[in-house]
Amino acid sequence: MGMLMERSTAYRLTERKDVERLYLELVDRFENHRIEIVNGRIVVREMPTIAHAKVVHQLTAQLMPLSMEKGWRLYPQVKLLLQVQGDRFEPDLVIVPPDPPLRDPSHIYANATLLVVEVVSPSSVHDDHVVKPRAYALAGVPLYLVIDTFANRFRLLSRPGPEGYADEVTESLGKPLELPAPWDVTIDTGRLIED
Repeated sequence: MGMLMERSTAYRLTERKDVERLYLELVDRFENHRIEIVNGRIVVREMPTIAHAKVVHQLTAQLMPLSMEKGWRLYPQVKLLLQVQGDRFEPDLVIVPPDPPLRDPSHIYANATLLVVEVVSPSSVHDDHVVKPRAYALAGVPLYLVIDTFANRFRLLSRPGPEGYADEVTESLGKPLELPAPWDVTIDTGRLIED
């Protein structure tokens, strides 16, 4: 279950520096948790389950051949800095070109990504489907993929802009997922939910 610390509650975080300071403290204290700044609030979630990790593993296996061919890097749970908002997300999978620009040794700039993937957890449904699409689009993430095994569907969002993503494909898991250029690859989403 996620632990939320809103600005108006316990910590009364009034400035971005306060949020940043508390974020760094929590990252140091809770290394076995996923810590994010989402829409100005700090979110602490437990590490994903084995079922969650299987989805990420199956997707990684399908993306790996093309990524290796192109020299791209696949990073599970790397931290992204969304420059405009100052948010920091830790998606389930991030694909970047070789040597992406880093903010520091722990954070990649979100606009340097090729694909960002979130696998929905019970505590992340709203953030993954509502909050993060707007934030990722504003930050310039070209492709955002949400895999929701609870709703048995995937969403691929593309063509980011200041108003959000211009294009969205939503289908049931099991249907093929076509990733556009520079990918030009089809993902077998049925494999993501195999036992």
